[in-house]
Amino acid sequence: MATKKNYPELFKANTLRAEYGGRGGGIEISLGFVGKKYAGHKMSAYQNYLGGGILGRINSDCTFKDWYGDDKLNEVSEELKKYFHSLTNPEGTWEEMSYEKNQMLSTSAY
Repeated sequence: MATKKNYPELFKANTLRAEYGGRGGGIEISLGFVGKKYAGHKMSAYQNYLGGGILGRINSDCTFKDWYGDDKLNEVSEELKKYFHSLTNPEGTWEEMSYEKNQMLSTSAY
């Protein structure tokens, strides 16, 4: 199992696709690095645009059945959402918003 310290490197090495910008987007990773039973499965983190220059809460999903009940995958999900937040909200920009504050926003404007 990965340590929290090296999640960003693991996410970079296992990214299948990533598209993001000022209007939201998403990232998809392969879960083989988590453990043998997760090989062949994927996890994604995604974010919608709410309007007015604001991105909504970051959500995640996974192809592993009943993944919400899996502690390892819940940890990976949380770390992936934080990683995606760092991509869509880089430090030092005027749009900067903390991850915790961002997660209090709505998922969608609709």
